[in-house]
Amino acid sequence: MGSGNVIGDVLGGRRQRVTGVVAAVSALIAGTVAAAPPSTATPGTCGTHFVASWLASPTDAIAPVDASGGPVPLQVTDQTFRMIVTPHLDGSEVRIHLTNRFGLTPVTFGRVSVGARTSAAAVRDPRPVRFGGKPSITVPPGGDVVSDPVSLRFNAFEPLAVSVYVPGAAGPPTKHWNANATSYYSAAGSGDLTAQASGRRFGSTTGSWLYVSGVDVAAPGSVRAVVAFGDSITDGFVGSTPLSVPADRGVADTNGRYPDQLQHVLDRAGIPISVVNAGIGSNRLLYSGEPLMLGPSGLTRFDRDVLDQAGVAGVLLQEGINDLGLLPRPDADQMIAGYRQLIERAHARGVKIWLGTLLPASNAIVDGTVLAPDSEATRQRINAWIRTQHIADGVVDFDAALRDPADPSVLGAVDSSADHLHPGPVGYQAMADAVDPSLLATSTAESPCHTG
Repeated sequence: MGSGNVIGDVLGGRRQRVTGVVAAVSALIAGTVAAAPPSTATPGTCGTHFVASWLASPTDAIAPVDASGGPVPLQVTDQTFRMIVTPHLDGSEVRIHLTNRFGLTPVTFGRVSVGARTSAAAVRDPRPVRFGGKPSITVPPGGDVVSDPVSLRFNAFEPLAVSVYVPGAAGPPTKHWNANATSYYSAAGSGDLTAQASGRRFGSTTGSWLYVSGVDVAAPGSVRAVVAFGDSITDGFVGSTPLSVPADRGVADTNGRYPDQLQHVLDRAGIPISVVNAGIGSNRLLYSGEPLMLGPSGLTRFDRDVLDQAGVAGVLLQEGINDLGLLPRPDADQMIAGYRQLIERAHARGVKIWLGTLLPASNAIVDGTVLAPDSEATRQRINAWIRTQHIADGVVDFDAALRDPADPSVLGAVDSSADHLHPGPVGYQAMADAVDPSLLATSTAESPCHTG
């Protein structure tokens, strides 16, 4: 699957393994994955251009439950999906990204609308979304599509409802497995509800995002996007048990992921950056996990999930704990080679890249005491390299911010969730606070539209 497999081939090729937070449901799922060309997203001039404002990296199409254990439809029949998303920029014009990246059959998006969510599945003044001037579009397996611009005025962090009607029958929908948010869908055979403001007929809920993968906002030319790229820690997973799964439903719909909190940090500093989240639970830097919800490796998905995002100027990379904790386990040199490759690929596209140190997990069951009792030494070697290398554009020391001062091999008690692998809400806030806003501001300072 392109240059992303170079290191994976060296390490023994692609392996499809059950890892991290998906262990509890892995026996239920199997399937295939289709490759897809990236969608086009080209920044505009210093007047206005489209900038990624919300992102959900596609993970899979076959997991039958979401991260909190709720059911996910595996067959779609003449029904409407109302996905609730929260953009980080305000605006008056948007583009919607839809995906069939892991679909097993073509899918027709018969009607699509977007509007400000008022409560639950209710929406105010849903606006029709078109594709090349047409109300519907058919997307083949492996494909992504971006809509025409839609006039819609809304505020940053105001939830939007994107409604997608799928006529007829289609296979399992491509999704982002762990949304940490509640979305809705109607019953099979209920038809096109995209124009309905009421949420009354959206009787089912899901903790995954189905079909919808991105929202771009028309913004001033000085505004750029920074992609937070990584695994479940970037994705905002909070474990409710020592085994991680199910996800803690108490954090759903709170927008408490570290990229969300980082957006507030930058907003308070007046820095014109939109932080979007390209985290995938259980994702690994070197090994792909298709067809399960682990998603393609970081190396494989980097171009589509980072470099092809609208208005991207930088990427904050924090990924690797699953590589160390799960079989097959690379050594530090192999991991560093992976980081080097992503740095080179970002710089080749004129995108800045900052490296985040790996968090401790030696007392966690997942990626720790049971699955990886000897990984701490490798983590320390990787972090030492991250802190001292000079090829990336900077370093964010998440490890120093969250480790227990009395035992640097574990997360501090106040920062950790129940599984000792993922931070809790306090820990995610600490991660955002560990980022020096001026570090990310360098990604916009070199823009010809910079006014600071």
